[in-house]
Amino acid sequence: MAGRGQKIGLLGGSFDPPHAGHLHITRAALTRFGLDQVWWLVSPGNPLKARGPAPLEKRLAACRALVDHPRIRVTDFEARVGTRYTAETLTALFRHYPGVRFTWLMGADNLASFHRWDRWSTIMASLPVGVIARPGDRISARLSPAANRFRTAQLRGRESHRLPMAPPPAWCFINVPMVDLSSTAIRAQGAWA
Repeated sequence: MAGRGQKIGLLGGSFDPPHAGHLHITRAALTRFGLDQVWWLVSPGNPLKARGPAPLEKRLAACRALVDHPRIRVTDFEARVGTRYTAETLTALFRHYPGVRFTWLMGADNLASFHRWDRWSTIMASLPVGVIARPGDRISARLSPAANRFRTAQLRGRESHRLPMAPPPAWCFINVPMVDLSSTAIRAQGAWA
C-alpha cells in the first residue's frame, strides 16, 4: 500500500460510527501536513473505553461507504496483525513498511488525554504527531501533560508541511474550520445501532 519515502498519515480509532468530521480532519491533514495518503486504522476496540464498539466489519463497511477520496485508505491492519495498543501497531507498521514516513494524526481531544495511552511517550518519540483542532478541546490539548512534556518538540502551525520529515519527537497543532460532530453524539441520538 505504500513505498519507501512516501509520507503517510495514520488516523486510528474506533470509527463507531465514521462521520463527516473524520473526513474533514483527514482532508485538512493531507493538505496541511503535505501527506501522500492517510490511512484510517479502524481498531478492533479501544482499551480506554469500557463499552466495546460495533462489530469491526460493520464499522469498516461504513468507513468505506463514506470515503470517496483516492488518497484515503480504510484498513483493518490492527485486526490482521493482532495488535491492541497504538505502540504495538506502530512497531508492526514500521516492520511491514520500512522507509515509509509515517505521521500519527489525532484530534485535539486525543492530545488532551494522550498521557493515558499505553507507552504514549514512546509513541511521541517514534514518529511525528499531527494534532488537528476539535471543538472545545484547544486549550485542554495545549495544556495537556503530553504537550507540556514535549513542548520543545512542537512545530508552529505555519511549519506544518515540515512535520512528516521532522525527526521525532516532533508534533504540530493546526487550527482548521471546525465540524461539530462526534461518534459519541451520533450514538446517543440513536443514529447508529
